[in-house]
Amino acid sequence: MNDRATVPRGRHAPPLEERLSVQRRRLFQAAASVFASVGYADASAEAIARAAGMSKATFYEHFANKEECILALFDRAATLVLGAMADAARDAGNDPRERLRAGIRAFLDMLAEHPAAAQTLLVEVIAAGERGAERRDRVMAAFAAVIDAENAEAAARSGGLARLASPEDAFAIVGAVVELASRQLRLGEPEDIRDLEPVVERLMVSLMTPAAVA
Repeated sequence: MNDRATVPRGRHAPPLEERLSVQRRRLFQAAASVFASVGYADASAEAIARAAGMSKATFYEHFANKEECILALFDRAATLVLGAMADAARDAGNDPRERLRAGIRAFLDMLAEHPAAAQTLLVEVIAAGERGAERRDRVMAAFAAVIDAENAEAAARSGGLARLASPEDAFAIVGAVVELASRQLRLGEPEDIRDLEPVVERLMVSLMTPAAVA
C-alpha cells in the first residue's frame, strides 16, 4: 500500500494520467500515516499534503476534503486486502483447510506490512461519520460474502468443513476478526498481529465443523 515514487519533471515528465496516479498513491500513503498518528478528527488536508511533499492545492486536485480522502483510502485498502486473500486462497490449491489458512495469513500479513493503512481500514474510518460507517458496513458485508462463498465451496468438497449454519455466521466471523485486529492496532496486544492467526483459524473452523450445525 506504500509508494514513494517521484515523478520526473520538464520534458521528461510522464503523461498527466501517470503523474496523477503517482501523486494519488503518495497522498494515500501520507494520509494513512497522518490518520494513524493523529487520528481522523485532528488530521487536515494541509498535514496530509505536507507529509506527501506536495502543496495543499495538489491535495485538492485529488480530494474535495479529508472525508473524501479517507473514504478513497479505505476503498483502496479494502480492495487490496480482499485481493490478497483471494490470491492466497487460489494459490493454496483445493484443500479447504489450506485455503482457509492461506486467506487468514494473507489478511494478517497485509495488516502487519501496512499498519498505517490497517489503522484507517479498521479503526479511523469509523470517525468519518455516516459515510464512513456505511463504507465500513459495506466492506464487512463483502468480507462476509467472501467467507460464505468460500465455505460453500469447501462444504461441497471432502475437506471436513461443513456449511455455515446461517449467513449471520459469516458476519459473526468478520465482526470477531475485525475486533481482534482493531484491538491489536489500538493496544498492541498481541505484539505482532500475525500471532492472531491460530485464534482466527480456531474461530472459523469451530463454525465450519459438522458439530456446529448438528
